[in-house]
Amino acid sequence: MDLGLQGRRALVTGGTRGIGRAIVETLAAEGAAVGFCARTGSDVTDAVEVLTTNGRVAIGRVVDVADEAGLTQWVDDSAAELGGLDIVVANVSALAIPDEPANWQASFDTDMMGTVRLVNAALPYLERSDAASIVTIASVSAREIDFAAGPYGTFKAAIIHYTQGLAYQLADKGIRANSLSPGNTYFDGGVWQNIEQQNPDLFGMAMGLNPTGRMARPEEIARAAVFLASPAASFMTGANLLVDGALTRGVQF
Repeated sequence: MDLGLQGRRALVTGGTRGIGRAIVETLAAEGAAVGFCARTGSDVTDAVEVLTTNGRVAIGRVVDVADEAGLTQWVDDSAAELGGLDIVVANVSALAIPDEPANWQASFDTDMMGTVRLVNAALPYLERSDAASIVTIASVSAREIDFAAGPYGTFKAAIIHYTQGLAYQLADKGIRANSLSPGNTYFDGGVWQNIEQQNPDLFGMAMGLNPTGRMARPEEIARAAVFLASPAASFMTGANLLVDGALTRGVQF
């Protein structure tokens, strides 16, 4: 199936590792020009070098999404360099799981407001696109009371609510908005690899909850995110797409 992404212009926050990196790679492979950001300069440089092979267009910058001015400048600069925007993917999370005051603030600043600020900065450009799409990366922890039910799960749930509101508010402008809720996703250097090494009991419990007997791979989550973002999903808006290998048991009506 042709996703209709050839020549489209996309921005992805947190695009150098894990799910974000896989989304950037999948968009580029489908022919989109991609701008991405992350906080570590060496990771951004390495990702650009890899992604720009075979004539692909990828631009990266060091940005902290909790910095409103820096995030807005990145969106403006990227839109100028790419010649506009069709897609934005809000992927960054502080991954602040323990129930501590600092983690609530970090989750608000990074997960929630990082998403809101990205959307606000991108809207003037998305309004000029004929296939505008917003995708926010939430989590199964948004709809399940699990070990991440504190700041992380709470703000992921808020992001789903925010995104569905966007879908309703922006429908008459032709701008779609969907969220995606991944299940546990394992990759080198990721949170689950760290848990596996530092807290094997928790890792074993999490693995036991996966009916498939494994965790997701980043590329499996990315394919769903890129489909949601693409013109191929032109009548999908206001959805929260679960990609969790049957991990969650609640029925989503």
